[in-house]
Amino acid sequence: MFEKEIAEYFDKNIDNVIKSMREIMSIDSSLSEPLEGMPFGRGSAEALKWGADFGRSLGMKVKNFDNYAVSMDYGEGEPILGILSHLDVVPAGGGWSFSPFDCTVKDGNIYGRGAIDDKGPSVAVLYAVRCIKELGLPLKKGFRVIFGGNEEGGCQDIEYYQKKEPFPSMVFTPDGSFPVLNCEKGMLHLTFSGEGSFDCGGIRFGKIAGGTVINAVPGKTSCTAVYDEGSIPEEICGCNVKRSEEGFEITGLSSHGSRPELGRNTVTALLAFLAANGCETADRLSAAFPHGEFGGSSAGLGFSDSVSGEMTCVLTQLGYENGVITGGIDIRFPIDRTCAEIERIIKNTLENAGMDVTSCEGMEPHYVPEDSELVQALLRTYEKVKGEKGKCIAEGGITYVHNTAGGVAFGAEFPWENNNMHGPDEHISVETLKYNLNMYANAIMEICG
Repeated sequence: MFEKEIAEYFDKNIDNVIKSMREIMSIDSSLSEPLEGMPFGRGSAEALKWGADFGRSLGMKVKNFDNYAVSMDYGEGEPILGILSHLDVVPAGGGWSFSPFDCTVKDGNIYGRGAIDDKGPSVAVLYAVRCIKELGLPLKKGFRVIFGGNEEGGCQDIEYYQKKEPFPSMVFTPDGSFPVLNCEKGMLHLTFSGEGSFDCGGIRFGKIAGGTVINAVPGKTSCTAVYDEGSIPEEICGCNVKRSEEGFEITGLSSHGSRPELGRNTVTALLAFLAANGCETADRLSAAFPHGEFGGSSAGLGFSDSVSGEMTCVLTQLGYENGVITGGIDIRFPIDRTCAEIERIIKNTLENAGMDVTSCEGMEPHYVPEDSELVQALLRTYEKVKGEKGKCIAEGGITYVHNTAGGVAFGAEFPWENNNMHGPDEHISVETLKYNLNMYANAIMEICG
């Protein structure tokens, strides 16, 4: 009913939206040393204060939950809708072309840590409220915006919040994908170790360091090594190789662990190269995790179902020093499987490769039926704003509502985008940001108007 007025409002105010993004993105809100009254560090607390101050400026009723989270109510009566987002980010890391704690607009994209996860979408939610307020759009029911400060560090923020106050009956988060993400695969993160040697074909290794975090496809692998001239090519499995007197570095392309097809895995590329040159240790690992395979079939997995689609299984970390091998694996599995089943299979695969599991953490799948009231309201919103048929999707990413009964993700990116989430040059396009703004304002009106 109000789509045209809302779209015109955001066209006029997009510069103000970006200005506010610059303010919140300048705060390094990654997890840091706890301080008194700041359980996740100073940056997280400062980000929550920024969000709370913005909410107060809109006339929202603000509560601070001891700097774990803040809630902000708008409208009369008990809120029926909750919009859950987070203002903490992962550390900046290296490899950036732009300042990670700025908000650089170039070629239609907005670059900076948190641009897509989840500061940009959080700003979009706040401006959705501002739009409704300034246009005087009529609401019949109230809603609540909840900002957390520890999503990237384990979601202790929301655990604390829920001990103090329940969520509204319907909850969505701008922490996933459009149209509506109602199915989140289960997740398993394993680490392993073993003994062996990667020396082969005129190459003698001192150290191998591939992958920095377990939930990202490794875009770089560094090797301290002595090698004969010509034994290391300039390219391995589509990944570039930079040679030096100390060894060599392989450069591919990082991507989120749940979307490995968007990356070029330097760890599996290295193993494939070494296996082809007669290294038995590499051959055993490469047989279980072949370069270019994402579904885990060679590891005894490869499951899929009609709702979740295909699973993913990625070797994301590899370390080697003094004959000791270490590694990490990211697995996202369908809703018809369990953590225990997947763990049993992958443990057996690793043991056959001469490795032992050293740690294992997981989450069971999350699913909300398509015919739920919330899902149907969000699909209607998507169709109004995007002008195309909305549908439910399944992904391997773990969103902020993974452990919230009935909660779904509504944006903030589209499935075909690669916004370098958690990587260097994280960004959101101005076009996608405008879709965020329109989606959230219209969703509030669809449910509460």
